[in-house]
Amino acid sequence: MISMRLIITTPTAIALDESSVRHVRAEDPSGAFGIEPGHADFLTTLSICVVRWHKGGGEHYVAVRGGVLRVREGKLVEIATREAVVNDDFAHLRSEVLAAMAANVEAERSARSEALSLEHAAIRQIYHYLRPTDRPSKAKPPE
Repeated sequence: MISMRLIITTPTAIALDESSVRHVRAEDPSGAFGIEPGHADFLTTLSICVVRWHKGGGEHYVAVRGGVLRVREGKLVEIATREAVVNDDFAHLRSEVLAAMAANVEAERSARSEALSLEHAAIRQIYHYLRPTDRPSKAKPPE
């Protein structure tokens, strides 16, 4: 039987390296899709989702926090993601892990927005200080 290899990496670790994979299912912004051995080369960005793969022993799951999926030569499926949680309990991944990942994304967005606001305020202050027309004029000494 023809099979593929599935590799999922995070910035700090190889979360999964499986051979003999018969089918991979994931989600990108356009919806869910499946990959089987012999698939054409393919590149897409993933949404926060549960990736499923089928191996001889059954179906397995990993929650990914977005990322990039690439298929090479119909034999290798690579996923690079910020965070991955491997667990064969689909219900747990779907309800708890995906919700936590989505909350983390929202918290990071909020923090980036606040940092950007502070940077803009600092730049405005520097600009205000450096503009020659806004500098206080020196008082002329009394004659």
